[in-house]
Amino acid sequence: MFKRILLGLTVLLLLGAARGGAQPVGRVAILQMEGPLTPSLEEYLRRGITTAQRRGDVAVVILLNTPGGSLEIAQKMVEDIRNSPLPVAVYVYPRGAMAGSAGLFILLAGHWAAMAPDTAVGASSPVSAEGKDLGKTLEQKAKEITKALVRSLAARRGERAVNAAEQAIENAKAYSAQEALSLGMIDFIAATPNELLTDLAGKSAETVAGEVTLPESLTAEEIKPAFSERFFHTLSNPNLVFILLGLGIQAILIGIWHPHNWVAWFVGLVAVLLAAYGLSLLPVNWVGLAFLLLSFAMFAVDVKAHTHGALTAAGLAAFIFGALTLFNTPTALPSQRVSVPLVVGTGLLAAALSTGAVILALKASQQPVKTGLERVHRLVGKVGVARTHIRPGERGTVQIGGELWTALLAGGADAVAPNEPVEVVEVRGVHLIVRPAKGKEGDVVE
Repeated sequence: MFKRILLGLTVLLLLGAARGGAQPVGRVAILQMEGPLTPSLEEYLRRGITTAQRRGDVAVVILLNTPGGSLEIAQKMVEDIRNSPLPVAVYVYPRGAMAGSAGLFILLAGHWAAMAPDTAVGASSPVSAEGKDLGKTLEQKAKEITKALVRSLAARRGERAVNAAEQAIENAKAYSAQEALSLGMIDFIAATPNELLTDLAGKSAETVAGEVTLPESLTAEEIKPAFSERFFHTLSNPNLVFILLGLGIQAILIGIWHPHNWVAWFVGLVAVLLAAYGLSLLPVNWVGLAFLLLSFAMFAVDVKAHTHGALTAAGLAAFIFGALTLFNTPTALPSQRVSVPLVVGTGLLAAALSTGAVILALKASQQPVKTGLERVHRLVGKVGVARTHIRPGERGTVQIGGELWTALLAGGADAVAPNEPVEVVEVRGVHLIVRPAKGKEGDVVE
């Protein structure tokens, strides 16, 4: 009996030791943020942090690859990160990625900052919404306020990190991952997200909820963006915006030519509104938009003016110049520039459609009129066949070119019997005035 009790106690002690030695595993939420900073990306960040907190995650990791964007949006994202009760690690990933321009603020806002090898951060000098340099006074104001913000974010990383961040704003300085690490701007260089999780295991950070220490073992699970977030973020692609803008303007022109074509109006207005949203996210030169509108106006006028393609050629030149001026500003990064082959190809397609419309319009103008008042008056002098008796003062019926008309005899003309040829001498309202056509073959109207 004593041996059994001793054996049971031994088993319980062993089980307790095994449980005590097991390492707790903490789940980390992964958010993938790629492309320009947009309102949709900020919404995704805020929702991701809230979702991670609700499901009991221990931290959030942002995989960041951005050329930058609006400082206003960057400030909101900084607020989301700094006010998160969960510690947030910002990780510039994958290789070749960047935290350009306003992306610097996102990286420095993280409770931990990390970069993959062959990545870059910086080049954060402020520019206007048109992608141009600011005037001297505005530039100084913008730089001072952004440097104040970056100082507050980098202060906990030391004086060298603060100076480096200020240089990124003052002189558009950019840093490699190794340079950023040596300056204290980041905490880790990690080749993969799994390697980053290993670096973060057991680390502590101060959040608005107090100090948080991560477990020694971490696992990751991605929180994917919602459909609406993906859709509106996609509109930051300049090639897509360009296609929507061209499609929208063309559809609206069709709607102007055919006012009752509600499909063209609907497609045109929706495409233009989506393009306008995309333009608000990109550094653009609005002079380019004026040239694009001018080009479509030239295409439209050429259909009516018949300049034998002169306006279409001028419209093609204005179209290409306007598209390149609108998107490819001097300060636009490669990801914010529209494809030149796409612009040229679309311009040639628009010019071809305009040329086709001109050719059809010219052919239509050369065709004889087949309906309307002019068509009726062209019946004068034509020969047809009487289908009923036509007596003076009485109405009858004649056939002219396969059409039946009500007819009256001309003054002084003799009565006409059925199947006798008649000649049209006048059109009076909806009646034909006819007379016998002796010796002429009937029903010969074209």
